Amino acid sequence: MWEHFSEGIRMKELWKKDFYFDLPPELIAQDPLKERSSSRLLVLDKKTGVIEHRVFTDIIEYLHEGDCLVLNNTKVIPARLMGVKAETGASIEVLLLKRREKDLWETLVKPGKKARKGAVISFGDGLLTGTVLDVVDEGNRLIQFQYEGIFEEVLDRLGEMPLPPYITHKLSDKNRYQTVYAKYEGSAAAPTAGLHFTEDLLKKVEEKGVKIAYVTLHVGLGTFRPVKEENLLNHHMHSEFYQVTQEAADMINGTKQAGGSVICVGTTSCRTVESAAKEDGKVRAGSGDTEIFIYPGYSFKVLDNLITNFHLPESTLIMLVSALAGREKVLDAYKEAVQEQYRFFSFGDAMFIK
Repeated sequence: MWEHFSEGIRMKELWKKDFYFDLPPELIAQDPLKERSSSRLLVLDKKTGVIEHRVFTDIIEYLHEGDCLVLNNTKVIPARLMGVKAETGASIEVLLLKRREKDLWETLVKPGKKARKGAVISFGDGLLTGTVLDVVDEGNRLIQFQYEGIFEEVLDRLGEMPLPPYITHKLSDKNRYQTVYAKYEGSAAAPTAGLHFTEDLLKKVEEKGVKIAYVTLHVGLGTFRPVKEENLLNHHMHSEFYQVTQEAADMINGTKQAGGSVICVGTTSCRTVESAAKEDGKVRAGSGDTEIFIYPGYSFKVLDNLITNFHLPESTLIMLVSALAGREKVLDAYKEAVQEQYRFFSFGDAMFIK
């Protein structure tokens, strides 16, 4: 695999610093816009590097009859819980990452030193309690929860939306950190490229003859974890659960066979279809866990175009985008986005790579 090249950079010489760009903090969007689809849209031609500046509702002009739009219909759970250690009353924050069994969750705990094995954490004056059973990979805690009633109802009452750490404003309407087509609960973060779509815009997409395929990937720890390894090949992606229905697989495969384009909305939809695809490029229905890490040198089997947001410097997400459009073209586009005062990250503006 080391024989692949990307813009003159040998795969084994791809470094985290190659994906750095300077971002003024004031460009990090702290609040969603009043209208979902009123954000700006930077269009990048991955072949020529030509950039256009549009608004998101213009995306309809780039979608054609016979294309297939792939959406991730995961639903964010109110996964951030603020509790206290039962013995001492010390404050502890717990982020639910992945359900292992019915009431057993893999979690991210802050501060971890207060959540050693055997520690009991109380939430909502005892409405929910959790016992730390074990410390697992990368310091995550396995917590067994106890409660009366239905866990989802208790969580809805006590939990908060797990906004990324770079968003410091409190979200007044938690539905704004949820896509309009969110269906299956399980994510610790929203597939944010989808936040730009309204029901009306999706209706217009279908009226144009574009098929819409829904897949599921529950966004987990990888969204919150920075790349620590300097050499990308040493970075390990945390696994995330995905599911592709037979209907979605048939729709995507039929589009490719007929010569249409597959446009993924967000890096999570991209990672889902690429994980579900075999070497022949056909998407297989099924479910499982994926640890796929896409960076320059990767050959896309399914995806043709991508709708995405603007990502963190040196993140796995900007590496994925660079795999599609080329590192230099992407960094040039990001530089122009900064100059043009685009809004960045989860509640920010959008980018279409055509």
